[in-house]
Amino acid sequence: MSAAKAPELLAFQRYQFAFTAHLRDPKAHPRPRAVEARRMAVYHELLYNSVESALLACFPVLRRVLGKRKWGKLIRSFFAQHRSRTPYVRQIPDEFIRFLQDEWTPAADYPPFMLELAHYEWIELVLSVSAREADLSELDPRADLLERRPALNPVLALLSYVYPVHRISPRFKPVQAPAQITQLLVLRDLADRIRFIVLNPVSARLVSLLETGELSGRAALLRLAEEMHHPEPENVLRFGMGILQNLHAEQAILGTR
Repeated sequence: MSAAKAPELLAFQRYQFAFTAHLRDPKAHPRPRAVEARRMAVYHELLYNSVESALLACFPVLRRVLGKRKWGKLIRSFFAQHRSRTPYVRQIPDEFIRFLQDEWTPAADYPPFMLELAHYEWIELVLSVSAREADLSELDPRADLLERRPALNPVLALLSYVYPVHRISPRFKPVQAPAQITQLLVLRDLADRIRFIVLNPVSARLVSLLETGELSGRAALLRLAEEMHHPEPENVLRFGMGILQNLHAEQAILGTR
């Protein structure tokens, strides 16, 4: 059985599609004849500026690193190609990340770290507006981090990047990935400030073990010693206690259960 033929668009619908297509990409789609060029240019500028303003607020370092020309070209590609899943201006950066991850093919003159830098800047917005809240009533802020189960901050992200995104700036734009990955812990503290903590592989693995919420500090450190094939687990416990205390001081750990 053949598929039903799609109904032909009405005249006003064809006009709407032509109008919005030209707004998205004036070079690829002609302006509807009924609209004055000057007025159409005003519409395009207003919409483009609204999108760019929302992105500039979230990606200031990316804008400075790319420069005006490359940044403008990227935003125009996003504006022309991407079909957003949300009408909310606050979520435009979310859509931009989806565009970079799934739809955009960068030209050779764009830096190889661009997507990671964008994600690093975006995660600050994600955590700052997160609806999650820590329930401190269930936690003991002074209990033994080793013998009890450390409770991680619920507004927290453990991240790994090929490039040292926290150091990238207009003056530092690496062209090759370093030998060691960059591991970061990003969190929103109890004063609603976003904190960025650089981790080494050991502390990053410890945080990942604590994310389950099922292990005491001691159990997590002993498992870490086992994974490392460390000949003296007691040394890992002594060293790891310092890591736990630092995470607690930074509010990555808010207490114990």
